[in-house]
Amino acid sequence: MCHSTDSRPPAPPVQGEVSAHEQIELTAADGNRFLAYRAEPAQPNGRSMVILPDVRGLHPYYRDLAVRFAEAGFKTIAIDYFGRTAGIGDRGDDFDFGPHVGKLTNDHVRADALAATQALDGPVFTVGFCLGGAQSWRQAAEGNGLAGGIGFYGALRFIGPPESGPGAPLLMLLGGADTVSTPEQFAAYEAALDRVGTPYEKHVYEGAPHSFFDRSYAEWADACQDAWRRILDFTERRS
Repeated sequence: MCHSTDSRPPAPPVQGEVSAHEQIELTAADGNRFLAYRAEPAQPNGRSMVILPDVRGLHPYYRDLAVRFAEAGFKTIAIDYFGRTAGIGDRGDDFDFGPHVGKLTNDHVRADALAATQALDGPVFTVGFCLGGAQSWRQAAEGNGLAGGIGFYGALRFIGPPESGPGAPLLMLLGGADTVSTPEQFAAYEAALDRVGTPYEKHVYEGAPHSFFDRSYAEWADACQDAWRRILDFTERRS
């Protein structure tokens, strides 16, 4: 897994008030009912964000991250992946995510992410982590009504290369010491993006491990703040 239940996301550079945050249920076009968490900023910046978690699904890190994005001005929804196979329930420490990840398809993620996108307004972006990072890039590369897709340390084994394009722009935020995806895998993926004309930006934080975007990793505090700045800049330029 990427972030543990004890992990918490770093705060954005500028923190505003959050007017509301709550657990909700959404329904995808195929009828799937799934868990989500919504956070509303007191002063919206005109942009919205869909959070795609790691293999654990909607656990506390991503609920907190939804609030962090609302503090930064984004209307935000974090989604769970496993409504089809695990129902709507808590994704606590005892949740056995492995069998459910094995049953998750790209079409499932697309349908659920689209339901969240349609529940928001303004330019909508995705941001994801590990499994979710790769899925964020995939959703944006396919278009799906998104303004862009942001991914932290995406696990490329979960997705294939883009087959058409150009799609919405991508932002890749990678740890230099991460081994979830190899440099060779990224080189092949970037070459595929170039072939179909999908624009992307990539930044590698040298020496940073997988899951460095965590406020408990004091040695990576500067990387976390730089990642926030890049997200804010990317979404502002693409809105």
